[in-house]
Amino acid sequence: MDRRTRAWFDRLVEEVLVALPDRVKEMVSAIPLYVEDYPSRKLARELGLRRRSELCGLFSGVPLHEKRLDEPTVMLPDRVTLFREGILAAAASGRGRVTEDAVREEIRITLLHEYGHYYGMSEEELENYGYG
Repeated sequence: MDRRTRAWFDRLVEEVLVALPDRVKEMVSAIPLYVEDYPSRKLARELGLRRRSELCGLFSGVPLHEKRLDEPTVMLPDRVTLFREGILAAAASGRGRVTEDAVREEIRITLLHEYGHYYGMSEEELENYGYG
């Protein structure tokens, strides 16, 4: 992915974040957001991906409802990662056309999906809300 496409994509991420309702922004600010081109080979292997563009985002960490203050564990910090290639692939029309609006919508859905996992939502619940 070239520098120009990255800058364009990252600008759209910022626009989506700014447009979120204040309550959602507060929830999102609790967990760091990273944006990468695609998942590592190791991660793709672990998740059984055939193509790296299959993954739009990933929550890594322990969901809030599973955290226990009385049983602290050593682990990596929680984080959400968006993958540019996956989101661009998901936003493409049947003819391969990608519009800014489609990319913004896919970013929004992916953000809400991954942060939903942090707040304890299952895949089924996220699907029911339209963030599957």
